Amino acid sequence: MQLVDPRPNRPIPIRITPLIDVVFILLVFFMLTSRLLPVGALELANDTSQRGGAEGTPLPALTVISDGKVRWEDRTYQPDELATALKQRGINEVNLATEGQTPLSGFTRTLSLLDGQGITTHWQRTDPKQP
Repeated sequence: MQLVDPRPNRPIPIRITPLIDVVFILLVFFMLTSRLLPVGALELANDTSQRGGAEGTPLPALTVISDGKVRWEDRTYQPDELATALKQRGINEVNLATEGQTPLSGFTRTLSLLDGQGITTHWQRTDPKQP
């Protein structure tokens, strides 16, 4: 008397449904845990807190305000006027900051204009919650 049925000669098929379930669970896990950066953002990792000029003098601090103009030494400039004023003074390196509600387009326009004029520009992030 045989208690166990004999094993069939053909191979047992591998069921794919549980494998697909595992793959989808892993896909959802990695999608939820990964950090996706916004496409329209410009990320700059540049810390200027310990940086000064070559002679030990601090670099000029420029601030891009919300209408796209740039404030420097208590005066407001258009970006192209600013590049000319910096070149006339012989300044080739500056720190660039933004006000809280400055659009990204104003910042990138100023950054690319100064870079095109040969002025090295550094940007330090500030906390937008601080006044």
